[in-house]
Amino acid sequence: MRQRSLIAITAALAAGALTLTACGSRDEDGGSSDSGNGGTTVVIGVDAPLTGDLSALGLGIKNSVDLAAKTANEKKYVEGITFKIEALDDQGQASVGQQNATKLVANDDVLGVVGPLNSSVGESMQKVFDSAKLVEVSPANTNPALTQGVNWQTEKVRPYKSYFRTATTDAIQGPFAAQYVYNDAKKKKVFVIDDKKTYGAGLASTFTEEFKKLGGKVVGTEHINPESKDFSAVATKVKNSGADVVYYGGEYPQAGPLSKQIKEAGAKIPLVGGDGIYSADFIKLAGAAGTGDLATSVGAPVEDLPSAKEFVANYEKAGYKEAYEAYGGYSYDSAWAIIEAVKKVVEDNDGKLPDDARAKVVDAMQNVSFDGVTGKVSFDEFGDATNKQLTVYSVKDGDWGTVKSGTFTG
Repeated sequence: MRQRSLIAITAALAAGALTLTACGSRDEDGGSSDSGNGGTTVVIGVDAPLTGDLSALGLGIKNSVDLAAKTANEKKYVEGITFKIEALDDQGQASVGQQNATKLVANDDVLGVVGPLNSSVGESMQKVFDSAKLVEVSPANTNPALTQGVNWQTEKVRPYKSYFRTATTDAIQGPFAAQYVYNDAKKKKVFVIDDKKTYGAGLASTFTEEFKKLGGKVVGTEHINPESKDFSAVATKVKNSGADVVYYGGEYPQAGPLSKQIKEAGAKIPLVGGDGIYSADFIKLAGAAGTGDLATSVGAPVEDLPSAKEFVANYEKAGYKEAYEAYGGYSYDSAWAIIEAVKKVVEDNDGKLPDDARAKVVDAMQNVSFDGVTGKVSFDEFGDATNKQLTVYSVKDGDWGTVKSGTFTG
């Protein structure tokens, strides 16, 4: 983990306490309507899977943005502005996410959106938001193409100016996992499985490329149907392949049962995945078979960061029923980035929101920089997070434990 000076830690804690967001409405003349602080109400949209298999992660996102909004209002961080959130459920489906994007755009009070969780959903929303000059900050999308274009491996071109993210990309996460599996875990033969979705297939691809480059051997590949829960056929293929590790590109609703069925087939080898499987629900689904399985996730463990202590304490104090999960800190920081951008726009316009506030917020976002819950928050020329920290976790005694933090060195 990075070492910070006392001054930096203090600044991070202060920023974390303020990093907050909310939503509301404004008059034609920039006056107030229904604002608790007196002034203008600004809405921050949230899009995430609030129901269904991925709801554990989605609710953690929503709650963390809500906490940010409430904190910002308590601190009166942006003079004359009250923040509110409007949370929409995308059910992990791209088509629903696109509908939600259209709905959020139609609300003139929305000046920024946090989300979504899934890269495939993010793809469906980008053009809608960009056409409306509405900023979007994802705490969880990791597919490189969203910020660097479909040909990112050969020619990086930013497709949408309004899209940003606080999570690092699979261009780093996949190779980071490969280096750990090959160099640290000493696994040389991998069976690679993915769910054919944008996130999973992309992550499996970047892992595979680096693993082979290191000298590892891919002894089998398979694609699964994410709607299925019966993976016995692929589990048998894994057993017969002689693999000493499985890499899975996908999310925990499938990864849990997959891990369990691979062990039941007789392959007593670890399953490794990305941040999509780093959830307490993976452990519930995998049962005892999940012991020894590994996941990489973005950033350092929130609980270990001095900058996150206030977030963790405030989240607990707020009494949310659901855990903040893997993306809580990143969601809080995504919301705070929007708040920072709104603050800049308001201050540059004599304390009021301009008529073209959305476009101005997009422009301001590019230069946002602060010490957040997850560390330093800022964006590069593609809208990607400048914080490239990653962590390997392992299942032990029914919980995820930290194994190693660092970043990909290529």
